[in-house]
Amino acid sequence: MTQGLIDPRNSLERQNEKLLKITATLMRRVEQNTDASGLAYAQFERAVLLEEEIRSRTRDLERTLDLLNLSNAKLAEANRETEAARANLADAIETVQEGFALFNPQDVLVMCNSRFGMHMPDIHARLRPGLAFEAYVNLVSGSSALSLPAGTTAAEWAARRLARHQDRSVMFNVRMTGNRWLQVSEHRTSDSGTVILQTDVTDIMRLQHQERERILDDQARLIRATLEHLNQGVCIFDQQARLVGWNRLMGELLSIPISRFRIGSRFERIFEHLRAEFTFEQADMADQVTLWTRPKADPAPDIPSERIRSGPAIRAPLSFDVQQGMTRVLTVFMQEMPDGGFVISFTDVTAERTAARAMSEARDTLEQRVLDRTLELEDALQAAERANASKSRFVAAASHDLLQPLSAAKLFVAALQSELPTGGSRETLNKAANALDSVETLVSALLDISRLDSGRATRHVTSVDLDDLLLQLHDELRPMADAKGLSFRLRLSQTRVLSDVTYLRRILQNLISNALRYTSRGGVLVGIRPRRDTVRVEIWDTGTGIPDEDRTLIFAEFQRLNATVSAADGMGLGLAIVERACGLLGHPLTLRSRVGRGTVFAVDLPRDTARLHQSHQSELSGARMAEVAPSGTASPDPAAVPLGQLIALLIVTDPDLRHALTLTMEQWGIDVLPCASEEDARALLTEIDVTPDVLVIDLQLGADQNGAEVITRLNRDLGALPACLISADRRPQVARLAQNTGARLFTKPIQPEQLRSFLDDLRQPPQ
Repeated sequence: MTQGLIDPRNSLERQNEKLLKITATLMRRVEQNTDASGLAYAQFERAVLLEEEIRSRTRDLERTLDLLNLSNAKLAEANRETEAARANLADAIETVQEGFALFNPQDVLVMCNSRFGMHMPDIHARLRPGLAFEAYVNLVSGSSALSLPAGTTAAEWAARRLARHQDRSVMFNVRMTGNRWLQVSEHRTSDSGTVILQTDVTDIMRLQHQERERILDDQARLIRATLEHLNQGVCIFDQQARLVGWNRLMGELLSIPISRFRIGSRFERIFEHLRAEFTFEQADMADQVTLWTRPKADPAPDIPSERIRSGPAIRAPLSFDVQQGMTRVLTVFMQEMPDGGFVISFTDVTAERTAARAMSEARDTLEQRVLDRTLELEDALQAAERANASKSRFVAAASHDLLQPLSAAKLFVAALQSELPTGGSRETLNKAANALDSVETLVSALLDISRLDSGRATRHVTSVDLDDLLLQLHDELRPMADAKGLSFRLRLSQTRVLSDVTYLRRILQNLISNALRYTSRGGVLVGIRPRRDTVRVEIWDTGTGIPDEDRTLIFAEFQRLNATVSAADGMGLGLAIVERACGLLGHPLTLRSRVGRGTVFAVDLPRDTARLHQSHQSELSGARMAEVAPSGTASPDPAAVPLGQLIALLIVTDPDLRHALTLTMEQWGIDVLPCASEEDARALLTEIDVTPDVLVIDLQLGADQNGAEVITRLNRDLGALPACLISADRRPQVARLAQNTGARLFTKPIQPEQLRSFLDDLRQPPQ
């Protein structure tokens, strides 16, 4: 190895001395000759650089040699492991009980064990590595140990075997000479090679054959036992119409000794007895049976050839009845089997036919009795109709006769009231006046019921100013509300409807008076909800509500749910009149009620679109539609005014939040439709046939629903509706999402004042 200018093995003093000497020499040469010294210095510099590069290359070479030695060592170790693995693999496949062979992706045999091909001694020695797969198949197909299927040549077998080699996985059984069986399974490796396993399954095949024979014997015994336990006579024929099976009941039903049944007996023997002992209910059925049971391979010579060609390949089932004597009836059913044979069953239906005849006779008798009873009922119905008509005429006449003196009596009482001083007599007279008012109300109600029940009530449909009618009723019934300290409010809409004004007035009067009568605190609100072609009048009260089980009972005559109400408050005819009048006019009547919260009656009326309100009517309604507070009480706080005329569709998944929002908005007078999902909301809207006024929807509706998307879909299907979106997410993108949806965003926790302000802006301004 070349030494440098400084020998590092020298001491530091020696190295310093040598460096000083070199420095002095170089300086002296520089001073003597600048050109010469410059060249010497450059050479010195190149020598130093060359020395450093030689050292670096030497170190790299040494490291490379070390790595090469290490790689050679690892390669030698890998070769040893490979040889060991190859030896282990050879030992392993040699220990495999099946014949094993491995072909590479080029279909060349790579290795195999000694058991591969051992069942074919004539070719076993030729199955060695390097053999092509096609050559292997040709050797196998030509082996004398292979038992080829009948009618198959070696070339055909080899062609089918090579065709199956294209499949990724192949498994089949091969029969060898000496009644031995070999199962061959072929599978593809990951590198598109092929592994073949040959397994001797002779013992398994023999056991399966024995088991199959045992099962067939068991099945034969089971079939025999089954036939004997049937409550039908059964006989089985092969495709040549020869008897192959039957049961004992067969002979009993046909009255044929069991000794006459023999294997191979022709169908004609049994059929001859059947024709002699029984009568066919259909005259041509015997000929049909003869044609049906004719063996397919031996058609009758008298059957036209075109009928044979056009006949069905499979015979359709044949069923008919035969009768023996006067009462016994057998049903015969003939069914073809898959192998061309057929089964005939005989069922004794004598009891069923006897019962059918008895039922037919009973039916005829019953029909006559029903006819007689129907005539009696028709006579009774006519008598009832005559009695009802007489009753209606009597009630009408009696009501008219009673109203005359009743009116006079009320006038006398009114006169006495102005003359009598206050005191006990005045109170007694007031009670008498109240009693007369009750009698007048009852008589009027009876007259209405009689007129409606008689079927002769006439309608006079005209255009009715709904606001004027309700304002009249408000003036008439407000004293009743003031006497009980109830609020009585109207919400009008400048709407005209088509109806009979008399009946419509009675309907609304009864509904409003009922609401006031059965409300002890709170108030009654009458509102008008215009729609496209109809107008809905709703009467809301804060009474005790009506239980579900009583909602049909309240429309019956003389039915009052509140037993504490006095007779002076009515006899339970108001709703009966309302129901009948709505039915006469064709105005749908609906009822919603919550026990402890109140009741809503609604009447749907057809809108009169041909006429419009005049301006003075608008001014009159606007001046008089302000909410009326009970006399002697302070006006309600504007913030507490119920938000009537609003239907809010609420979709919130969380039940607690949904319930809280429902209660809050209902206290404001909003009709809330609470739902847990879009599916529930659509089902509810379809069921009640209502379009909401506002949508209140949570943004988070589960993993597969988004409140903004629900608003978009509902606006698409229901039309543009005001909506608010509720979310706990305060990120800017949520605000943009609500803005793009056209919805007002409310972040949780929701401020009731903000929500109420949003809903209050949606109300129609007073007219």
